[in-house]
Amino acid sequence: MKDIDYLKKYYDGNIEDAIKKLENGEPVQYIVGNVDFYGNKINVNKNVLIPRFETELLIEKTLSKIDKNKKLDIIDLGTGSGCIAITLKKLLDCNMDALDISADALKVAKENAILNNVNINFIEGDMLNPLNKKYDLIISNPPYISENEDIDEIVYNNEPHIALYAKDKGMYLYKEFIKKSKDYLKDNGLMAFEIGYLQGKELKEYALKYYSNVEIEKDLSGKDRYLFIKK
Repeated sequence: MKDIDYLKKYYDGNIEDAIKKLENGEPVQYIVGNVDFYGNKINVNKNVLIPRFETELLIEKTLSKIDKNKKLDIIDLGTGSGCIAITLKKLLDCNMDALDISADALKVAKENAILNNVNINFIEGDMLNPLNKKYDLIISNPPYISENEDIDEIVYNNEPHIALYAKDKGMYLYKEFIKKSKDYLKDNGLMAFEIGYLQGKELKEYALKYYSNVEIEKDLSGKDRYLFIKK
């Protein structure tokens, strides 16, 4: 009933057709075509992950840890819909880069940047490889679900698997980012990640091999959800 009420409020097309899509297992956000993320309208389709509240909290926590009194160089890795990059660009004085391996996702992100009237440098590429500068902030909500993990059917059947699953029990990308990050992170720079709730202990131990200032923070459900690393 909650999703049907959402459709009736926000969907512009034939509501009966929309309800059929909902009954066939399509997420309401894809049917409507957009979500509210941190007060911003973000268009979504099956090429991008649906932004979630946990990622809004990642932004909130990150904002409390950075120096907002200077112009910042920021990179959003695995930008997807662009929701993180767009939100930070609107809130901060910054040069914003946003990277994704998916050309289809970048198309959505670029449209969202225009929709929200922000200037972002979008980069198509894999992990840190295309980058040639250092950043004050590296932020990411990367794929972190283990390849053999069961997830909700509606997520599995609709959202892009490239944005959901990763090797090494879901931790492959974090470890690659951390291992290679010293070449891309300024002194006193911050890395901020959303993580799977069972990954905190192992990722903290891994990060401590490279950095001494490593924190795990919890989401509103009291689960490990965020990894912060200061250079």
